[in-house]
Amino acid sequence: MNYGQFLNMIPEATLVAILIIVFFADLIGKGAKKVQTVSLLSGVLLLAQTFVCAFASEPTSAFGGLYVTTPAVGVMKVILTLGTFIVALMAQPWLVRADVSNKVGEFYELILSTLLGMYVMMSSGNFLMFFLGLEMASVPLACLVAFDKLKKQSAEGAAKFILTATFSSGVMLYGISFIYGATGTLYFDDVAARLSVTPLTLMGLVFFFSGLGFKISLVPFHFWTADTYQGAPTPVTGYLSVVSKGAAAFTLMTILTKTFAPLTEYWDYMLYIVIVLSITVANLFAIRQSELKRFMAFSSISQAGYIMLAVIGSSQYGVTALMYYVLIYVVANMSVFTVINVVEHNNGGATRMSDYNGFYQTNPRLAFLMTLALFSLAGIPPFAGMFSKFFVFMAAAQQGSFWAYFVVFIALINTVVSLYYYLLIVKAMYIKPSDHPLPTFRSDCNTRLALALCTAGIAFFGLCSYIYDWLFAAAA
Repeated sequence: MNYGQFLNMIPEATLVAILIIVFFADLIGKGAKKVQTVSLLSGVLLLAQTFVCAFASEPTSAFGGLYVTTPAVGVMKVILTLGTFIVALMAQPWLVRADVSNKVGEFYELILSTLLGMYVMMSSGNFLMFFLGLEMASVPLACLVAFDKLKKQSAEGAAKFILTATFSSGVMLYGISFIYGATGTLYFDDVAARLSVTPLTLMGLVFFFSGLGFKISLVPFHFWTADTYQGAPTPVTGYLSVVSKGAAAFTLMTILTKTFAPLTEYWDYMLYIVIVLSITVANLFAIRQSELKRFMAFSSISQAGYIMLAVIGSSQYGVTALMYYVLIYVVANMSVFTVINVVEHNNGGATRMSDYNGFYQTNPRLAFLMTLALFSLAGIPPFAGMFSKFFVFMAAAQQGSFWAYFVVFIALINTVVSLYYYLLIVKAMYIKPSDHPLPTFRSDCNTRLALALCTAGIAFFGLCSYIYDWLFAAAA
């Protein structure tokens, strides 16, 4: 065996090294300074990992095509690592809690293990490698959801997540077995060359798509999302909503456009149905929510539908639109969850929308930053979210069919609906009075840095054409 092939896996190798360093830092560290030491070390190493992924994005392969990476995969690793870095920053106020501080090392080790699984999943060139990466990401995520052992909702959310993940993995493996039976191979390129339209391959496509639809929480595979988001610790909810979803969406697009290219006319129609259902159903249910984390769960389901619009394009523009949308979604959604985390930490777990009545009176800066993030998620100009929605609409419209135009039209109508329910939070913060508003509190340095990064991204990513040009060049 040629172990030199591991040198072609630089992002994965450096991430494993970071995982080992954090493990020993947690093992050696003692006392009250352990939380600060492990958190600071993890944050610095994750920031360094972002630059490693940026400079190690050349096309490479290893182990006979099991591992394949491209510039687009490298860019997605940069985006997801940046999202993980923001999670590491925002988790600091929660990790100082007495019941959690003794497990700070475990938290970062699980986060890094999940990120490693996503790296492997996105760089897979074989269904077996893809499945290993998927499970490497899913199992630590279930542990993270159940991390807050003093909350019954945390255990309930973790149980629903792991049961759904197990079921979806079984469904996906069933579909992969059909594909293997029809083609005699698990390599993506070989499957694409041998695939033909038969009942066996169509069933394999449906089961595979259904299994990965659970991971992205697309309708009708979304039933676990609200309970899991509500039960999980807020930093973990933010991680689930952006990093995990972004990796799964990018991988699904890669496999559909690369491996299932001969069946494009069939999975196009599946996408049309799932996109319309995801955006519409999620928007209607989001309007009814009074708990903020459940509200953001249905928002994330709707956003997943918008991300899938880029898959319809299945071109260089589609890949670019997906990466750009995930980048903007990371900074906007993480900004909202950072504010929720601050409020929850300083006010005994206040996560109901009514708790934010009069929030602007006592915490005007946090209210303003949260408003900017909500405007970006809704697609209001001139914030970056408007540009991300514009690019996915354009990518889908370039498909050129009547049904693609119809889906884009439905998505545009739902954008107006989403504006209404995002403004419900803004209304609570600025307009609704409260006899007992949230107290005034001051954020720690890590939280302020996370909010600064997210707000800068919301304000400037849409105006800096270099960002889109960089993604477009990588998608080529």
